[in-house]
Amino acid sequence: MRVQIIADCYLPSTKSSAKLIHDLGVEFRRQGHEVRIAAPDDTLVSDRVINREEGMTVMRFHSGKIKGTSKYLRGFHESRLSALLWNSGRDVFEAQPADLIVFYSPSIFFGSLVGKLKRLWGCPAYLILRDIFPQWAIDAGVLNKGPAYWFFCRKEVEQYSVADVIGVQSPANLNYFRDRGWADRYRLDVLYNWTTLDEQDVPKTDFRTEWGLQDKVVFFYGGNIGVAQDMHNVVRLADSLRDDPAVRFLLVGDGSEVHRLQADVSARGLTNISLRPAVGQREYLGMLSEFDVGLITLDGHLKTQNFPGKLLGYMYYSKPILASINPGNDLQDMVEEFDCGLVCRNGDDAEFRERAVRLASDALLRQRLGLNGRLLLEERFAVSRTVKQILSAVGLNPATSAAMPRAA
Repeated sequence: MRVQIIADCYLPSTKSSAKLIHDLGVEFRRQGHEVRIAAPDDTLVSDRVINREEGMTVMRFHSGKIKGTSKYLRGFHESRLSALLWNSGRDVFEAQPADLIVFYSPSIFFGSLVGKLKRLWGCPAYLILRDIFPQWAIDAGVLNKGPAYWFFCRKEVEQYSVADVIGVQSPANLNYFRDRGWADRYRLDVLYNWTTLDEQDVPKTDFRTEWGLQDKVVFFYGGNIGVAQDMHNVVRLADSLRDDPAVRFLLVGDGSEVHRLQADVSARGLTNISLRPAVGQREYLGMLSEFDVGLITLDGHLKTQNFPGKLLGYMYYSKPILASINPGNDLQDMVEEFDCGLVCRNGDDAEFRERAVRLASDALLRQRLGLNGRLLLEERFAVSRTVKQILSAVGLNPATSAAMPRAA
């Protein structure tokens, strides 16, 4: 079967979603399907580049900058994604039909393109919904209910309408559709994030020595540094532990809040926290393999739920999780059920500190939680079951997919 995957980024992008798309495509290929991936790339000089990579056809299209720019430029560039990919890749799309479209959100702006391709190919489409936007932006206070909001809402509904199945990332996300009376309008599927369980190509690194972190317990965060993450939460934690010589915080990534975060760290005069720009995938894996605790932080005002992709990297390398998240997020239930980390409510700085101290002072606790996380990864987040579930949901695979909760 021919599978067309559409996403807003792909390797070598350091976004966690780029790795998710890579692992998904490789698994479709491993299961015998022909895979084509289409994604924008703001680093390209030419209009498009088409390569064969790991047995897949990867089409990268030149686009304006989406990450690490102003919200106005990002909105403008993202709003053009469907037209950009269609205009640049129309000849390929018309010559090479697919039997299934899998598209990933964010971005919310692929609805128009997917609608064209469905009409052209007569095939189903599965939406992997990982960002309920614009609702999270309203919750976080970065967007008001003005003209931009209603434009985004229209695009949100457009992408839902062209999808034959919508895969949300946690059972709690089903409430978003139920609360709006949409549960009967769309076919909903709970599709957890995924990762490969194959041994990954990790370079031999020694960042501890290079950065003077020997004999330190390093709390590591890798990924987007934006409003929804509330990274100032971690800066306050570092400030509360500034007198503990054994603890260090390392934040690696890009995003809209980097400059404000750097200013916050400087204003507090902190020396126990470092911010570094995003790195390549192999270098990032090297960091994951070296450091001690994986950090997750989500703004406490968010009402939609989120399982950050970075969680899977932490579990792959058996790292315990320290999470500060929004109320009602069922990530807490999962982490506590499988005993793979310590979780608190975002905004409770005293509890966040207490949990960090427990992890920093108890190596055996870190080891136990990390090993439990690896077991959880193998049980629930293997990419092989993800592919089977997608195919089963759209009726293209007669085999029964792994049992997962679904909307009533």
